[in-house]
Amino acid sequence: MSKWIEVFPASDLKPGMSTRVDLVGVELLLVNINGELFAIENVCSHDGGELSDGEINGNEITCPRHFARFNLKTGAVLCPPAFEDINTYAVRIFEGIVQVSDEANK
Repeated sequence: MSKWIEVFPASDLKPGMSTRVDLVGVELLLVNINGELFAIENVCSHDGGELSDGEINGNEITCPRHFARFNLKTGAVLCPPAFEDINTYAVRIFEGIVQVSDEANK
């Protein structure tokens, strides 16, 4: 059964912001898109590069190394050179604290 892990106060991640967090040995990228929070693994499935320095445009992030794109909500790969989706994690705000599930969405 998954558990919720407290990350930081919700006020620390305002709309348009993103940040990296380490969650039980997995580095995640948390993104606030118009007040909705999403957590995605901070790794491009093409070559393992970090996504956190990539450009966010709407619900998409572009890997800064080879320009593969991913959907921030689902982890779905949107264009090559990546062909594998990346894991996402459930996020919620509970009593003013951002919490992330310790299990990836399948």
